[in-house]
Amino acid sequence: MGKNFLTNPGKIKKMDTRFGQNMVCFFQIFKQEAAIMTKGVNQKLKLLLLYQYFTQETDADHGVTLADITAFLAKQEIHVDRKTLYQDFEELRAFGLDIAASKEGIRYTYRLINPQFELPELKMLIDSVQSAKFISDTKSKELIAKLERLASKPMARNLRRQVLITGRTKTINRSVYYTIDRLHQAINSGVQVSFHYMKWNIHKTLVARNHGRRFLVSPWAMVLNDDNYYLVAYEPIDDCIKHYRVDKIKDLVQLEEPREGQEEFEKLDLARYANMHFGMFNGETVKVDLRAKNDLVGVLIDRFGQDVMIIPDGPDHVTTTVEVAVSPQFLGWITALKDGVVITGPEKVRDEMRELGRLLLHLYRD
Repeated sequence: MGKNFLTNPGKIKKMDTRFGQNMVCFFQIFKQEAAIMTKGVNQKLKLLLLYQYFTQETDADHGVTLADITAFLAKQEIHVDRKTLYQDFEELRAFGLDIAASKEGIRYTYRLINPQFELPELKMLIDSVQSAKFISDTKSKELIAKLERLASKPMARNLRRQVLITGRTKTINRSVYYTIDRLHQAINSGVQVSFHYMKWNIHKTLVARNHGRRFLVSPWAMVLNDDNYYLVAYEPIDDCIKHYRVDKIKDLVQLEEPREGQEEFEKLDLARYANMHFGMFNGETVKVDLRAKNDLVGVLIDRFGQDVMIIPDGPDHVTTTVEVAVSPQFLGWITALKDGVVITGPEKVRDEMRELGRLLLHLYRD
């Protein structure tokens, strides 16, 4: 009777007693639990695990078989058959995953051919992390490891073979990563910040500028220039926009006072500002006339952009006018090009170059 009682719930439904009603509920729960035990305790995670498996184990060049997939799910205590897997593949395709099947010999393999990132894209991101001087070596390795996890395991092995920590100069300020995040928060919140701005002393120790007094500024933007990250902010004392290297910012505090300098910032063309300030060093912004040899036109375009006006000047030279912040870095750039580029005006800038020449001559005189 017990066997028929459990397998035929219709008999129970005819019973008017509370006992019969309770047994109906028990029978339904029994069937649900039995189904779960048959399929596995992690059944609800199946599609997520399949997504993870295809992302980590496959790519356009590496596939897996149904046996591989079944074995993987079995380790997760999920039991499937071939028909169920085909249905799961269709659900994943409906979600946006391009799961392709291809016949290799007598068996079919399955692979994800539209990963979030292609190998060249991840390589470019890793190259950017490696070359960024404002990211410490330790943080660079952490970020590269996270980027590798966005690739399949075969692709990650390929990336790892290509990764080369070049030993180039890196910041030792490991907190810069979090300083950048907090500055972005202040920019998004529209509030002022204060901080100590550091410099190196003769003992190769970072010490606070401004006699240890805090800088108070209104942050407006972040700029990546020449492998360094800069905060672009309004400075109220001089009533102008200035920039600060983020890896030299220490003891950052986000204030409650709303930021100032919106009118000054709205006048600013950030791309032009970065081009004018060589190495992001401050200097007087001046229109400078240059005369260059023809074979250095590419150098001018690389430095000032394709919009720079190039005017032929005889068979071997060109002239142009550029707007730059005249700083020692700019004059040093001109000096490095030797006789390839000459400042022809204004006379004030030519005088600064002559003074630099006299200084160099004095320093290197026999």
